[in-house]
Amino acid sequence: MERIKIKWHELAAPIVGAAISVLVGLLSAFLTRKNMDLASYATLPPLAPPMWLFPIVWTILYVLMGVSAGLVYNRREGDATAVRLALFTFLFQLFINFIWSIVFFNLKSVLLALILLGVLMFAVIRMTAEFWRIHPLAGKLQIPYIVWLAVAFYLNFAILLLNGVQL
Repeated sequence: MERIKIKWHELAAPIVGAAISVLVGLLSAFLTRKNMDLASYATLPPLAPPMWLFPIVWTILYVLMGVSAGLVYNRREGDATAVRLALFTFLFQLFINFIWSIVFFNLKSVLLALILLGVLMFAVIRMTAEFWRIHPLAGKLQIPYIVWLAVAFYLNFAILLLNGVQL
């Protein structure tokens, strides 16, 4: 049986990446905690997941995106330009992700949140492709994020329509 040799110094970047991503998520949740009530909308869309599921899924997604960013960072010795671009895209999508919660929950601007979600989906798909080219596993780890963003887009759009928000 072949032993797997762990390069401990290569674990630092994925751990730091995960910590940064989770901290951004926690800050967003902290800033929106008093307004994170979907029950404030008159009508919720069919197939809306239960509220208890959201923090679990988002925590997992933040860990996956941070680990992926760390894996990409570890490849900086190769194509440094591609790694910089991929990490910039990572930071950009993380910022949009952060802003979306504030716009949707605190400002109650469902239309602007939907637009931001479209930008976020585009950025995450681009980030996934960039990650995949640099480190295929890093790209694959983003697939759940893309799927969850599709669910979020559906929910955001349905809330917009079902609650009579003007387009």
